[in-house]
Amino acid sequence: MPVVCLFSDWKILKTFAQVLTLLAMPLLVAEFDQIKAEGGYMSLFPKEKLTFTHHEEAADSMSDEDINEKYVKGEVRIVTEQARYPLKTIVSMLDSGDYELQPDFQRRHRWYDSKKSQLIESFIMNVPIPPIFLYEDSPSHYEVMDGLQRLTAIYEFYTDKLVLEGLEKWSELNGRRYSQLPEQITKGIDRRYLSSIILLYETAKDEKEAQKLKQMVFERINSGGVRLTPQESRNAILRGPLNDLCCKLSRNKYLCRTWGIPETDDEESLFENKHYREMKDVELVLRFFATRQRRQLMRSRESLKHYLDQFLRYGNQEFSQELLEKLEDLFSQTISLVYGTFGEKAFWLRRPWNDGWHWERRARMTVYDPLMYVFSQHLGNKKQIFDSREKILYAVEELYREKYDEFKGKKYIHQDDIERRIALFEDIIANIIG
Repeated sequence: MPVVCLFSDWKILKTFAQVLTLLAMPLLVAEFDQIKAEGGYMSLFPKEKLTFTHHEEAADSMSDEDINEKYVKGEVRIVTEQARYPLKTIVSMLDSGDYELQPDFQRRHRWYDSKKSQLIESFIMNVPIPPIFLYEDSPSHYEVMDGLQRLTAIYEFYTDKLVLEGLEKWSELNGRRYSQLPEQITKGIDRRYLSSIILLYETAKDEKEAQKLKQMVFERINSGGVRLTPQESRNAILRGPLNDLCCKLSRNKYLCRTWGIPETDDEESLFENKHYREMKDVELVLRFFATRQRRQLMRSRESLKHYLDQFLRYGNQEFSQELLEKLEDLFSQTISLVYGTFGEKAFWLRRPWNDGWHWERRARMTVYDPLMYVFSQHLGNKKQIFDSREKILYAVEELYREKYDEFKGKKYIHQDDIERRIALFEDIIANIIG
């Protein structure tokens, strides 16, 4: 694996490059794509560099006639149909394999049994239930864009896996399964329907257009109720190899420990954790990869959300399996080095409080982004860093005392701020280990 390095002195780098040229050693130049960053040069892996194709949406000055023609041609028009499914047929429908019910498609949040039971109670009382949204990704095969929790609740109810609880209007039924309900109740529920709106396969001309369509529709149908976090939307719409890697690495034990996320596989404990539930841990991994090219790719007025969307979209398309393996190793080694140096408070911020300085007992993005970036450039100095651990810890504490304003608040959204913090951490490492 190529060694990741950081040249902090431009003159040294220039001299080094000249020596390489004289010695006719272009192999090292080809091995890394050198990208200039504040305070030095960061090395990317071969074929890691991305190039975004930004499509600026300028204000159109179309005439009414042109607008009418655009509408008549059916541009940007979604082809849909509606369907109604008897509740009792949901089990066979989902078991058929024609409906893709990936739990990670929408979000990690899931309904507890009380919430599922309330849905069944609504069917008993014939309360109108919103339709589910399906996307026909191939003829007669559907992705569930919205309605996963409702379908899952109905499936578990009819397969006798759900024990009703928390019912208010029909509290007499608490503790019962479908097979244990009175005859008239089961007949009443079996008469109910679940409505659906299906975005038909004919809507999109190609896969690229289908991706944009799904993203637009998914975001709009989820604009009410419990809003999706940016990473939940990415996980739903921008699925691919890079996203899968981010999900995998989000369970890294050192990442979990530094962000207070349970390492257990117990779902109840995990869903109680906000970072896990909202997929913040997955976004943390994505941010690490995206920060490596942020200075070159992120436009001055571009939102961080849009930049991460773009990076994940292009990374899914262009990163090879070989590159993904290198990035996985880079992240794993970096978070291990950070944890080995700072422990669980690696991304905590020291702040003034009651005439003293105390550790804020929570991880901060303003610390995570620059610290991970800098340590990823010094994996070759692991022994020196561990040997100088006490000096580094003391220097970081002093940094927070002297430069607290650089880390407080939400300054992490601005490119110049993260560049300054990267330089501050880099100075510490460079001054201590040389």
